Amino acid sequence: MAWGKSKSATAPSSSTLGQILPLLITLMFLAGIAFVGYQIYESLLKIKTQAKKQMGNKNVVFTKDGVRVGIKHVDSEVYVDKTQSWVVKAWNLSGSDVKDKSKKKTK
Repeated sequence: MAWGKSKSATAPSSSTLGQILPLLITLMFLAGIAFVGYQIYESLLKIKTQAKKQMGNKNVVFTKDGVRVGIKHVDSEVYVDKTQSWVVKAWNLSGSDVKDKSKKKTK
């Protein structure tokens, strides 16, 4: 038989290691990818924790509803007094112009 395989020639015998080697290489590759992914995940968690801690020091708190920002070193009474005085000044300035214009129209 010139065209086909001869039965007398010995075919290489496939060993168990030769059959399992591609599987082992694939599993090692997947384990490497899983390890890198886990390290990235851990790093992101540490960054998130550190960011929350630093933002908390600046009175910025992340909640389920959004972000809550606090005011540092300002007593609420002082803040309200300053705000009210500004609003009263603005009201008086705008009110005086309206009164003057209305008086001029009626005269």
